[in-house]
Amino acid sequence: MARAKEGEAEGLAVLAARQTAGRGSRGRSWESGAGNMALSVLLRPGVAAAQSGMFPLLAGVAVVEAIAEAAPDAKAMLKWPNDVLIEGAKCAGLLIDAAQAGNRVEWLVIGMGVNVAFAPVVAGRHVTSLVAHGARVTAPALADEVLARLAAALEAFQEYGADFVIQNWLRRAHPEGTEMVVKRGDAAVKGRFAGLTGMGELRLRVGERIEIFSTGEILLGWTEK
Repeated sequence: MARAKEGEAEGLAVLAARQTAGRGSRGRSWESGAGNMALSVLLRPGVAAAQSGMFPLLAGVAVVEAIAEAAPDAKAMLKWPNDVLIEGAKCAGLLIDAAQAGNRVEWLVIGMGVNVAFAPVVAGRHVTSLVAHGARVTAPALADEVLARLAAALEAFQEYGADFVIQNWLRRAHPEGTEMVVKRGDAAVKGRFAGLTGMGELRLRVGERIEIFSTGEILLGWTEK
């Protein structure tokens, strides 16, 4: 982020061998030990700010595709907005920081973390690693695969637009009708997944109505451990 503010060109990618002062979602502290992937990428997409919701989706697709290549039997699945699960346990997450210039995205940094060699202890959550599912890949090798797939996803976004990104993400995510709970602060809303809006927001069917969420902590019914 500091390099972005200084004017660094698009395409800078930083892989941390260890991460001792990282930041997770909703301001949580985070550490990543040696052997896991902690990768950040700087982009300057120049798109309208309304399209910024596409980037967690296309980055998630890049990560889940790279994981599928490394551990083909793991059945990795995307969870809105920024997690990758294997059999209900978290194995990867994404976090995006961005800055606007007027109504356009000036820059954004996509942070991607994957439990490659081991699963850290996270209070109240079940987590897993790629090694636990038969993968024999190093963090640098996985990062190379993620970057290649991210580049392909960005090209597809530029050529085919947001709908292509959304459909690509949905093919790798929890199916429509999945029971879930959306938590925001002390409030929790229970419903069933009803797809995404054209800007990548969550559509939740609550009774006979559809509610829209642009952020929130998601629990997937009984499937997530």
